[in-house]
Amino acid sequence: MIGNFSSRWLTQKIVTLFKKQTQFPIEGVTTFAFVPGVDFSDHWSFWEMGYPAVMITDTGFYRNPNYHSVTDTHKTLDYSSMAEVIKGLAGVLMKFC
Repeated sequence: MIGNFSSRWLTQKIVTLFKKQTQFPIEGVTTFAFVPGVDFSDHWSFWEMGYPAVMITDTGFYRNPNYHSVTDTHKTLDYSSMAEVIKGLAGVLMKFC
């Protein structure tokens, strides 16, 4: 979970709620917008407009040699881990509604 300093409260809240839903490991980072890779998703547009937002990432490009290549197929994915992330995020969203 990555947030900028304006989104620090949101990052912390999501990480706390996520941990109550699943044992799947999660880390939260609050950092500067100029850090490489921090702008790799849609949250960036919200930051640019001054809205709090976070990037939920599995840092796949650091861990998966297949990431965004021709070998990046469904067979290289970890579906049980993905299910745990969805479980955690669904619980987070339910707390926000």
